[in-house]
Order: sequence, then structure tokens, then C-alpha cells
Amino acid sequence: MTEKQYIDRETETKYDTAVQLVNSFIERFSAVVSKATGSDVAFGLLDADGFTSVKRGSATVGINVVEQSDVLIFIARMMKVPSDNTEACFRKILELNFTATSDAAFAIEKATDTICLRAQRTISGLDYDEFEEMLHTIATVADEWDDRLIEEFS
Repeated sequence: MTEKQYIDRETETKYDTAVQLVNSFIERFSAVVSKATGSDVAFGLLDADGFTSVKRGSATVGINVVEQSDVLIFIARMMKVPSDNTEACFRKILELNFTATSDAAFAIEKATDTICLRAQRTISGLDYDEFEEMLHTIATVADEWDDRLIEEFS
């Protein structure tokens, strides 16, 4: 059986693992942000579990590579599921899924009873522009809605 190889189509660099590919994208993203802000910005690379996070405004976006499933997941934890007015909260986030989340979606993390915003895709064929767009989408939507949802439902 042939081992999977990951290729950065822009640079034509080949990587043996998904973690290596995504780390190269994180480094490139750091360089783009550094250039845009005029300051040295270095986002953390994936840890041994394939996880790191990026802060934007009031939102923290987790970046997780699940190599055995060949999946990249972006996740921003927003708030605990409210004990009061739960149905209205669920209706709100479902409506937002339809109109305000682009390629992301609100979900509930069962283990922690937390409302999250997430996006995922397979890593095979992922290019830098898709990576940056997914990260930007999650960060923008989470930063826009986290405080608003907490204010309305907590």
C-alpha cells in the first residue's frame, strides 16, 4: 500500500504527514499576518496531538489535524448551553447556520455541553488558500457572535 503524501500545490513541496503540511500553512499564515501588521507574529505549530489555537478578538480558534481520519477541524468554543431559554438559543444558532456562518456551522460538543462553531474538511487536496479562508471564516464569525450569544443567552 502506498503511503499518503501531502503536496502544497503553490510551492510544490511534498510532505509525508498532514501535520507537516498544516504546520507549513500555519507558518505561512504567521508570515502573512506579520507582513500585514508590520510586527513579528508567530502562531504556535501543532502539538503532539495535532492541535494548536489562534486568538482573534474575543475568539480562540482551535486547529486540529486528525491524521488517522485525514481531517482538518477548526473549532471555536462559544459558550455553555444555557439552562434557561435553551430552545430560543438553539433556534438562534440554527438560524445563524443558515444565514451567517458561511462554511462554518454551530454545533454542540456533547462531552462539555458547549456550543461551538466548527468547520472541517479532508486534508488531502487542501491548499493554503482554503486553509486561510477556513481559518478566517471561523475567526470572523466566532468573534462576531461569541459575545452576542453570551449576552443574549447567559
